[in-house]
Amino acid sequence: MRPLALLALIGCLPLVPAHAGDVPKAIAILEVAGPMLPGHVPEGAPLRFVLLESGQVYVGGTSGIAVGQLASSELKALEKRLTEVRKVPGLSSTLALGGGARRHHLIVRKGRPLDVTITGEPADAPVPLRPLAALLADLSSFDHPSLRPFRPESYALRAREGRLPGGCRSWPYDETLAGTDFSPRVVPAAQVVYWPTGAAPASVCQGDKSWIVTLRPLVPGETP
Repeated sequence: MRPLALLALIGCLPLVPAHAGDVPKAIAILEVAGPMLPGHVPEGAPLRFVLLESGQVYVGGTSGIAVGQLASSELKALEKRLTEVRKVPGLSSTLALGGGARRHHLIVRKGRPLDVTITGEPADAPVPLRPLAALLADLSSFDHPSLRPFRPESYALRAREGRLPGGCRSWPYDETLAGTDFSPRVVPAAQVVYWPTGAAPASVCQGDKSWIVTLRPLVPGETP
């Protein structure tokens, strides 16, 4: 499957989980908040881009994840760009590139740690911030010939009280859904078979309450 077709399959709208996960051995993690399909829940979307020390990359879409492997030269080139971003003048924990509601959250761990939230459209960035804007644009739409569909081993379950149009499904497990909105529960992939995953929510009935449930795919080792 061609990489662009794969990204279309997993979904390539700009999106973001509201609560970032932590991924051991990650060099860089990127979230991108932006427009979503009607009825979708951003908290359920996987991380947009993850780069590991080994050169392995994970690219998240609306409901799925692709995994690929960079060559050594490609990894070094990307690490160089991450290093150059630290030299951007005026870099701080929050930056504005211009107008627009889009929000990027970039975490870089190799070398001097960087954790920055950027609002606005990268295309509107002033000249001093263009290296950062270019990196955000490239990682947000990352494509690579090695990308293949990834089957997560676990998901972060999150539920909040509410109703979706139509009926609701019975919750088949003993664990309560209460409290998972702020403290998601990790569940194995076998437990979510036949359930919608990612940003697509499910309407669930448990006892006398109705819940909007999302199951966010996790990359290996990720803790929500």
